[in-house]
Amino acid sequence: MDLFLLIIGFFFIILGIFGSFLPVLPGPIMGWVGLLLLHLTSVIQKDWTFLGVTLAVAIIVFVLDYIIPVLGTKKYGGTKYGVYGSMIGLILGLGLGPLGIILGPFFGALVGELIKDSKNSNKALRAAYGSFIGFLLSTGLKFAVSLTFMVLFIKQAWAGF
Repeated sequence: MDLFLLIIGFFFIILGIFGSFLPVLPGPIMGWVGLLLLHLTSVIQKDWTFLGVTLAVAIIVFVLDYIIPVLGTKKYGGTKYGVYGSMIGLILGLGLGPLGIILGPFFGALVGELIKDSKNSNKALRAAYGSFIGFLLSTGLKFAVSLTFMVLFIKQAWAGF
């Protein structure tokens, strides 16, 4: 049973890392589930404080993931069209590899803003930039937390098993 929990826990850690880039998966929360599964094994000492703190971090990052792109877009004069365009651009850009993951949100935000107001391309470009910066900050934060959860998982699993 411990080996099963370890494998499923690591699977959730990996899902957490992918969830840092995929908007349909809550990355840090998935990673936290992996940590929880690791702590449910009989060889890892239950540390409810550790699990509580990491859960709080995962929830805060989950909430910030919705706030940061909006703040970036609004700071540069954008609308919800830029935010939605950025998310759609990310999904479409996934098929193009790392470059698509970086450029997809920018061009998605630009197209979204141009749909909203096609007469003002300078404003759309500025808003797309803000949305893109917000997206990068949010994604970077999720990725950093998910990688940290992975390091913690491996370190604890290594010590316990």
